[in-house]
Amino acid sequence: MGLFSRFTDIVNANINSMLDKAEHPEKMIRMIITEMEETLIEVRTTAAKNIAEQKTLARQIKSTQNSVDHWHEKAELALAKNREDLAKSALTQKHKQQAELEHLHEANTQLDEYLAAVQDDAMRLQDKLNEAKRRQEAILRREESAVVRLKVREKAAVHNIDEAIGRFERYQQKIDRLEAEVEAYDLTESKGLSAQIDELAQNDAVEQELAAMKQQTVNA
Repeated sequence: MGLFSRFTDIVNANINSMLDKAEHPEKMIRMIITEMEETLIEVRTTAAKNIAEQKTLARQIKSTQNSVDHWHEKAELALAKNREDLAKSALTQKHKQQAELEHLHEANTQLDEYLAAVQDDAMRLQDKLNEAKRRQEAILRREESAVVRLKVREKAAVHNIDEAIGRFERYQQKIDRLEAEVEAYDLTESKGLSAQIDELAQNDAVEQELAAMKQQTVNA
């Protein structure tokens, strides 16, 4: 089922309001444009039929006018020949054709008015269709812009993550350097303690040797 029930619904439609209320404006505008294009085709088809009918009427009017002129000439000829009876019959045929001509002119006038109204409808519908297409272009531009902005945001987010990982790695490296310095300090400190203990042992040996030498001196 279409969005619009008749031509008047289309030309009176508030497209902006319809799109503002739509859950999916991009789909709604496509439906609106499709229905407008289909309706415009129908209107133009009707106009084409009216134009064709008007051309047919123009030919009938011309033919009937020729017939009116023909019977008028026949009446004049008959009267000139003193055939009043024939002149009267010719004028009767002329009046019949004259009545038909008036009917054709009336039909042509009505068709002119109807064709003018159809053409006006087509112009109004075309304007409405152009408006809908402008809105569709605006929606597409907004969508494209949103897609681009989203990509930029996503790239920025990835960059931020990479930057955070880089900072974390640099922090890890700093910790590694600090731990290495601690290990180096501990290693140096251990070597100093060992040397001190070795020196104590060496001092004991000297003391022992000195004591032995003193004992030997006493015994001598």
